[in-house]
Parts: sequence; structure tokens; C-alpha cells
Amino acid sequence: MKTTKATNSTPVKPVAKKAAKKSAKKATVATGKTTGVAKKAAAAIKKAATTSSKATATSEKGASASKKAAASKKAVSAKAAASKKAPAKKAAKKAAPAQAAPKKAIVESHAALVRRARRINRELAEVYPYAHPELDFENPFQLVIATVLSAQTTDLRVNQTTPALFAKYPTPEDLAAANPEEVEEILRPTGFFRAKTKSVIGLSKVLAEDFGGEVPGRLEDLVKLPGVGRKTAFVVLGNAFGRPGITVDTHFGRLVRRWQWTDETDPDKVEAAVGALFPKSEWTMLSHHVIFHGRRICHARKPACGACPIAPLCPAYGEGETDPEKARKLLKYEKGGFPGQRLNPPQSYLDAGGVPAPPLGAG
Repeated sequence: MKTTKATNSTPVKPVAKKAAKKSAKKATVATGKTTGVAKKAAAAIKKAATTSSKATATSEKGASASKKAAASKKAVSAKAAASKKAPAKKAAKKAAPAQAAPKKAIVESHAALVRRARRINRELAEVYPYAHPELDFENPFQLVIATVLSAQTTDLRVNQTTPALFAKYPTPEDLAAANPEEVEEILRPTGFFRAKTKSVIGLSKVLAEDFGGEVPGRLEDLVKLPGVGRKTAFVVLGNAFGRPGITVDTHFGRLVRRWQWTDETDPDKVEAAVGALFPKSEWTMLSHHVIFHGRRICHARKPACGACPIAPLCPAYGEGETDPEKARKLLKYEKGGFPGQRLNPPQSYLDAGGVPAPPLGAG
């Protein structure tokens, strides 16, 4: 019997190899694909990381830049604020010398205040022995009319105006019957001439009808007259009738507050407070002394402190010019060598070196 060779053994090997190669190739392709994907993924991750680091760097740069900008802005605003403050400080330094010296606070008993106030009045009496009412008048009627006209103007202007008025209307009866338009024309230089015309004509009518053409010598009667208040009444009582009274005008009120005799501003309260410091017999001359001093030396805006005879007694010393030479240039009327306010002043004033005021219209 013949032995036969197996026919299947030879072709098995190439098929297996081929299959193995194919399988290996697929595996390689798969591996390659996987590797490529992995590489791509890694590249994407790397790119993202790079982008992120760049973004972080950019944001850090931005934050740094914004910090620098903020710091720069802060520095600029601080510099601007400093530059604004600097001129203000300079302005304050420049303005400082112009400020008035603060008042010295005086703590004193009532008895000490009375002593100081009376000493001031004695000193002023030596400086102004010729003190007098600075309105020209020859009788009580002329004085009450002149005092009413002195509101909102100077005594000088009144004194320059009243000669023509009294020449035409010498009595209350004459002025009561006057033509208002003619009186207005005469009083025009004093200001508020219409209101003043109404007051003096009305006042004259009351004098003519109720008081027999005579000016009453009592406070309660005087204040009933049109245009007459307590101040005017005390001027008339003190200077036409010799009855003591305190005249609280703007000068008087200003000075007694400056001297810390009182801190009241209402004229009636000032009158009461100051009256309590002095004997009644001194009230009229006290008023003249204080008003004279306020007009000549202790001015409202520029007191001549360096030329003031009562400087050691004054708590407000230093509010005005303290240099003696400069202060002397601020003195007014006879103290400064200038004319006074009266056209016809008392002889004692002329003897002390006072000069009469010029009439209206004189050069």
C-alpha cells in the first residue's frame, strides 16, 4: 500500500504568515492612529497650557499696568491736592496780617467794671473838655428839628442845611403851615428828604396844637412827637433842658461794646446797662465824651489805637493801627487838624484849636 503525503501542511504556513502580517499591520495602524491621536491630544494640551500661561502673563501684565496706572493717578491727584493747598496756605499767610487782633477776655467783678468805666470817662473828659452836641441850635425847637434830620446823615450836613430852614420857618407854627414841596427842596441835601419833611411838619403841628408851640421838657411827652424816639428825646433833654440822659447812637453803642461795658445791642438795654455804671448827673457829658472819641479816634473800621489816650484801659487795643505815627494820620476833626461839624461851635471848642465847619456850597 502506497503512503500518501499530506496536502494541507504546505499551504497552512503562508496563510498563517499572511494573516499574521495582516493582523500586525492592523495593529500597527491602530497603534499609529492611537499614537497620533495621543500626540495630537498632547499637542492640544500643550498649546492650551501655552495659551493659558500667555493669558496669565498677559493678565499679570495688565494687573501690573493697572496698579502702576492707579499709583500714578494717585500720585498725580496727591500732587494736585498739594498744589491746591499750597496757594491756599500762601493766601492764608498773606491774609493773616490783615486780620484784627482777638479781643482780650476781661474777667472782672461788677465793682471792677464800674471803676474801669468811670476811669475811662475821666480820661476822656481831660481829652475833650470842650465836648458838646455837634448840632447847631439856638433853642429847643431848633435842636429837636436838627436831631430828627440827623438820621442817616452827618451832623455837618444837617448844620449846613438848617440855616435856610430856620430862616424861612423860625417857629413851630411857621413850619406846621409850610408847603411840603418847598420844605423838601431845602432838606434834599440831608437824604430821605420826603420822609424827613413829613416828620418835621407833623412834629411842628403837634407842638403848635398840643403844646402851645413849645417843646415839652418831659421824656414821655417828647417821644409822642412824630419822628422822636428815646435817643432824640435824651439829646433834647440833656442839651436844651439840662436834664441828664444817655444818648445811644451808633458811636456810643459801638464803643461801649468794644470796651466791654455791655454786650447788649438794643439801644434801650445799652442805655440801662451803661446808666447803671455812672451817677445820673454824669450821663449827658458821658454821652458827649464817648461820641466825640468815637468820631475822632476810635473809628469803626480803623481805630487809631496808637494815638488813643485810654489804650491801657481798652480790651480791644490792637484792633486798629498801633504804630503812633500811622495812628496820628487817622485822627479826624480838631485832633487831625481838620474842621469840625458845627458852623457855630462853642467858644471852648475854638479855644482848644477846633475849626468851624464851612457853610453849604463853600469850597
